Amino acid sequence: MVMHPPIEIIKWLIQKPCVCCQWKKALLSGFQQTASWGSEDQPLQLSPEPNTSWPPASSCPMAAITDLSFMYRWFKNCNLVRNLSDKYVFITGCDSGFGNLLARQLVDRGMRVLAACFTEEGAQKLQQDTSYRLQTTLLDVTKTESIKAAAQWVRDQVGEQGLWALVNNAGVGLPSGPNEWLTKEDFVKVINVNLVGLIEVTLHMLPMVKKARGRVINMSSSGGRVAIIGGGYCVSKFGVEAFSDSIRRELHYFGVKVSIIEPGNYRTSILGKEGMVSRMRKLWERLPQETRDSYGEDYFHIYTEKLKNMMQLAEPRIREVTDSMEHAIVSRSPRIRYNPGLDAKLLYVPLAKLPTPVTDFILSRYLPRPADSV
Repeated sequence: MVMHPPIEIIKWLIQKPCVCCQWKKALLSGFQQTASWGSEDQPLQLSPEPNTSWPPASSCPMAAITDLSFMYRWFKNCNLVRNLSDKYVFITGCDSGFGNLLARQLVDRGMRVLAACFTEEGAQKLQQDTSYRLQTTLLDVTKTESIKAAAQWVRDQVGEQGLWALVNNAGVGLPSGPNEWLTKEDFVKVINVNLVGLIEVTLHMLPMVKKARGRVINMSSSGGRVAIIGGGYCVSKFGVEAFSDSIRRELHYFGVKVSIIEPGNYRTSILGKEGMVSRMRKLWERLPQETRDSYGEDYFHIYTEKLKNMMQLAEPRIREVTDSMEHAIVSRSPRIRYNPGLDAKLLYVPLAKLPTPVTDFILSRYLPRPADSV
């Protein structure tokens, strides 16, 4: 189906000229709209009319570029894959948060959803709240046998059709904190879920995705572009970025597309149920006395308070994230990277593009000064 811009967009382009000039108004007013749109047989027709003001006295190429970019983006967003109701999507981490909401959205769209949950309780609740188009299974991404069993289950469901989309959403964020306060086991706990588990799930599912010439959607984070906190979380997300970039290039010739979701600060269960202050207190109290003396009690209290404030500012409305994930699944032209959230667009992505010394200077202003600082 050929998509054509609605009349509202054309009117907007004519009636709302760029703040810097009237160029686009002069451009579009030189044409007369003579036909309807919405089908391949009768596309939008524009017939030129004489225009005494053409060309405009002072034109701005930026206005034309802005309009063309707007229209191009509209076409890409509206150009959807055919026969979505016949396609299968496998999503990890569906107990709550992004995965749970995405599964519900895709069922509402009419797609066939294979939802992997970590707990039996989460799987039962999701199954009860949705339709026959959703089926659930249990999956622990840190265990190879669990991944193999889930892959076989998916293979039995999709058959020769293959898997249209793999959504690697399962993840954890804790423990996190100053790196010196953590142990190797703390890092491994997070990396095994967010990175190693994601890689192993992908490797087992790839033959089915290649058969359908489908997509892989990997959940990264703004913390995968700029390290904003210590611990395994940002380390794992940087790894997700690298893995996604490499398989995107490798799978290009198989017709498989790979998208990365890099949300900002959203409130989900990835932060756990325990309070931030009590978690940080446990990390602090297990440190050797020498390490605690080097940081000082003030550092602990200020650092904990800043983390607590950041968590309180987290956006509770997660629909923007799942809308990005859905677009990566259903669009014919999915983006390589999605950055849902104003903080992602206006803070983290710019920080990642600045020279490293500038980024270091900005982020170091956020951290308190240790007792033994020079």
